[in-house]
Amino acid sequence: MTKIRHLICMTIAAAGLMFSSSSSFAQQTDRGDEPGLIADDSYQLDPEWQKQMVYYRTTEPPGTIIISTAERHLYLVQPGGRALRYGIGVGRDGFQWQGLVNITRKAEWPDWVPPPEMIERQPYLPRFMAGGPGNPLGARAMYLGTTVYRIHGTNRPDTIGTKVSSGCFRLVNNDVADLYDRVPVGTKVVIRQKPEL
Repeated sequence: MTKIRHLICMTIAAAGLMFSSSSSFAQQTDRGDEPGLIADDSYQLDPEWQKQMVYYRTTEPPGTIIISTAERHLYLVQPGGRALRYGIGVGRDGFQWQGLVNITRKAEWPDWVPPPEMIERQPYLPRFMAGGPGNPLGARAMYLGTTVYRIHGTNRPDTIGTKVSSGCFRLVNNDVADLYDRVPVGTKVVIRQKPEL
């Protein structure tokens, strides 16, 4: 009797998994963009992704931002061979990029207008969302050159340290507000996909 009950439970569980995976595959929901979700400020980041001062060798001058998509870290270069290191969420496979840009604009609680390419991939997204706690751009945004990409906050702190975005770099709201206050418009941003040797 116990074996039959166990077999029935396993069959129901397997059927449920098959249905949920085929349903989610059909919808292709991006778990990193959940408009309207309010960030859980009590979420505790793994120590790897928490802001910290680290030793960091670079020829870039203090004040430069260096993003390592492979490491999922953003570094703000400091004097004396150090950097403030922040954990970030980066672009998922196929949406990572590298380059040299500057911060061209900064915004507090920015509005969100997903670009047409993003709406084509994710038609369920709103065409416009006013800034606020439920906005996927979070508390601050720093716009990168003439691209559609930004360094921004998030309403999904659990995505820090993952590859989930469409090419932007996300930090928890406290960290993005801290970075925002430390860097002016014009700040040099170096985006690297592979770590330096």
